[in-house]
Amino acid sequence: MIVDCARYHGGAREPVEGDLHDALLVARSSGDSFIWIGLYEPLADELEKVAKEFDLHPLAIEDAVKAHQRPKVEQFDDSTFVVLKTVRYDEASQQIDLGDVMLFLGDSFIVSVRHGQGRALAGVRKRLEQDARLLACGPSAVLYLICDAIVDDYSDVSLAVEADIDEVEERVFSPERTNEAARIYNLKREVIEFRRGVRPLVEPMTTLAKGLNPRVDEHLQPFFRDVADHATRVSEQVDGFDDLLTSVLNANLAQVSVQQNSDMRRISAWVAIVAVPTMIAGIYGMNFDDMPELRYRYGYPLALAVMAGACLTLYRLFKRSGWL
Repeated sequence: MIVDCARYHGGAREPVEGDLHDALLVARSSGDSFIWIGLYEPLADELEKVAKEFDLHPLAIEDAVKAHQRPKVEQFDDSTFVVLKTVRYDEASQQIDLGDVMLFLGDSFIVSVRHGQGRALAGVRKRLEQDARLLACGPSAVLYLICDAIVDDYSDVSLAVEADIDEVEERVFSPERTNEAARIYNLKREVIEFRRGVRPLVEPMTTLAKGLNPRVDEHLQPFFRDVADHATRVSEQVDGFDDLLTSVLNANLAQVSVQQNSDMRRISAWVAIVAVPTMIAGIYGMNFDDMPELRYRYGYPLALAVMAGACLTLYRLFKRSGWL
C-alpha cells in the first residue's frame, strides 16, 4: 500500500521512525519539516488508517478510494484535497489511458494516492530531494512538482496526438486510395478521452495559481501560474484537435464519395462500350431469313469492323471527357 514514506527536514531526507503519529508529532515540533507518504491503489481500510493519523476528511477519503473523480481543489478545516488526472499514451495502439492522483495537503504533511497506470511519482520525489530550495517551501512544493509533471505529460501526449493527426491527414489527401475513417474515428475517441482529463484540470490549476489557498507557499505562486498557463494551452490544443479531426473526417468521406462516383462513371463507360457489340451481335443472331446483308460475302468482317470502330470511338470520347 505505502510505496514510499519519508520526512524532509533542513533540505534533506530523513527516515520515518516509529508509527505515523509519532513521525507527524516530530515534524510539527521541528517547525520546518514535513512528511510525504505515497500510496498506490489502497483499500478503504488501509487508507482509513492513514486518515486517522492525519485527521483527513471522510468525504475526501471516500473520493480517494473510489478514484475516477473530476480534477478539483477542495478546502477542509485541517487539510486541502486536490484531485488530478494523469495521462499515458500508447503509440502502438493509439490509446490514451487516464489515471488519478489524489493529494492531501496539511500543515506538516502531504499524502499522495495514485490510481491507474499513469506517471509514477518516484521521479517527482527524486527531483524534490535534489532541490533544497523547493524543500524549504514545505508540502506545497510537492504539490507543485506533481502538478508540473502531470501537465508536462499532457504536453507530451498532445504532441504525440498531433503527430498522429498530421499523419492521418496526409494519408487522406495522398493519391493512394485509402479509407481512413476507422482510424480517424479512433483518434476522435481518444481526443475526447484526452479532453475529459485536461479540460477540468484548468480550473484547479488556476485556483492554485491565484494564491487563494492558504496552504500554498507564496514563493510558489509564479510556478503555479506557469503550470496553469501550460494546462490552458494544452486544453486549447485538444479542442483544436477535435475540430481538425471532424474536418479531416468530412474530407475523407467526401473523397470516398468522389471515388465512388468516379468508379461508377468508369463502370458506366465500359458498359456503354460493351453494349455496342452486344447489340449488333444480338440483332444478327436472331436467325431471321429476311435480314439485310445476311447473305453478304463480307458481312462478317464488316460487322466486326463496325463493332471495333464503334467501341474505339466511344472509348476515345469517354477518355477525353475523363470517364476513363
